[in-house]
This record gives sequence, structure tokens and C-alpha cells, in this order.
Amino acid sequence: MKSFEISILPGGKKVPVGPDHPLLLLAGPCALESGELGWRIAKEMKEICERLGISYVFKASFDKANRTSLDSFRGPGLRNGLRQLDRIRQEVGVPVVSDVHETSQMDLAADALDIIQIPSFLCRQTDLLVAAAKTGKTVNLKKGQFMSPWDMKHAVDKLRSAGCDRILLTERGASFGYNNLVVDMRSLPVMRSFGCPVIFDATHSVQLPGGMGGSSGGQREFIPTLSRAAMAVGIDGLFMEVHPDPDKALCDGPNSIPLNEVESLLKQLLVIREAVRNII
Repeated sequence: MKSFEISILPGGKKVPVGPDHPLLLLAGPCALESGELGWRIAKEMKEICERLGISYVFKASFDKANRTSLDSFRGPGLRNGLRQLDRIRQEVGVPVVSDVHETSQMDLAADALDIIQIPSFLCRQTDLLVAAAKTGKTVNLKKGQFMSPWDMKHAVDKLRSAGCDRILLTERGASFGYNNLVVDMRSLPVMRSFGCPVIFDATHSVQLPGGMGGSSGGQREFIPTLSRAAMAVGIDGLFMEVHPDPDKALCDGPNSIPLNEVESLLKQLLVIREAVRNII
């Protein structure tokens, strides 16, 4: 499987991604609640990852355009949100990733982000994929809840045909009846066979979409279980929604992991990764 590097700050270091490189972690709050909270989470997560030898990318959405209810918290919006992300990027010194929902957002997003993320609901949107590819940035393509892993090859081909050769594929669970998701661990090696590093979204995979009526629920108690399983199967990175107090989070709190529990879980996962590295 091909490895590649994510360019971060101008003139700064690069982050290698792939099976022979350190684990990649994309982690942060679901949406930017405030620049201060995002900065705090990024700083603490960077320190944790430096201690553990993990490559860290701060994640947060500037606009959650696909919430269940019109009244759901969406974030600070395009321009203000990108300013906050760029401040975190510059001051904390970490790469940043965020969702882009529309082609009209792509140029502004590319100026502030190191990784363009395609939301799972939009993974088949050809114009959006082509626009993301043309930015020259690394693209994190999240597998739709409605997609088989083998059908994601077509989405990867769209990105490659438009000139993108730095693609991350993220598994985030598949629809299992109403308001429920299940993770088919077979999807991880299937998508890895496309020549792309594979990320496991440990927190959206325990989401219960629309499970609280006007918002999504979640079962955060299963985050460690699924993370350990994915690491044993073989992955190149993790995606986690992290919050100091998930019960008070403005978005996706039920499927977020508390910030003070992250380090102990990552230590477990690194032991598993090392144990299986020479097997898979």
C-alpha cells in the first residue's frame, strides 16, 4: 500500500502516513464551539500525541450542514470558522482538517486547511470530489453509511482522475435499520486494497443517527471496543470526536470521547498496533 506525506505549515515539517509510519490521529470537537475551546483541545491533544509518538491533526467542522434539525448547532460558519482553524494551525502548530460541503467553499477552505474532508453523505458527489482534488490538498474521503466498501473504489477513482494522489479513506459505520449503525470490519482491508491509507472513525461509528428525535444519539461506551477491533484488523489512523465534557457539547456529545480518557485508550491501541504490525 502506498504511503505519502501531508504537507502542513509553509516551510514546516511533513507528516508521513501509511503502514510503515506512526499512527495518524484526527481528533477534536465535532464542531467549533469557540476558538478558545478548539485551541485548548488542540494543544492538549498535541501534547498527548507527542508523548506517544502519534502524528496529530486537529479536526473540527466550521459548519455542520447535515444536522438532523434546523435548530441544531452548526458552528461558526465558513469565514469565521476558517479563521479560527487557521489560528489553531498557526499558533498550536498542527495540521487541521474540516468538512467541506459545497464546491463554492473549496478555494477558501484550501487556504486554511491541510486536509479537505468529504462528508460521508456526499462521498458520491462528483463535482465536490473533483473540486477537492484540484486544490492539491490531501483529501479525507469518508465512506457513506449507505455505501459498500468495494463501491468506494469509484469515488477514489474520481479523485485520482482529477489529479489527487493523496487520499485517506475513512470508515464510519453502515446503516443498520433505522437510527443505528454497525461496523463491518471487512471494509478496512477492502478499502486498504485501493492503495489508500485507511482511517477508522471510532466515534461516528457508535452514533445513533437521529436517535434522540431532533438530534443524534450515541453509545460512547463502545468507542474503546470498536477501536481495539479496528486496530487489530489493521488501520493507518484513527478519527475521534473529543470534548472536555461531552455531556455539554453542542454537537455529537453522545458519541464523543472525554478528553481525559483519550491518552489511556491510545496507549492500549498502540500496543495492539505493534503486536499485529508484522502479521498483516
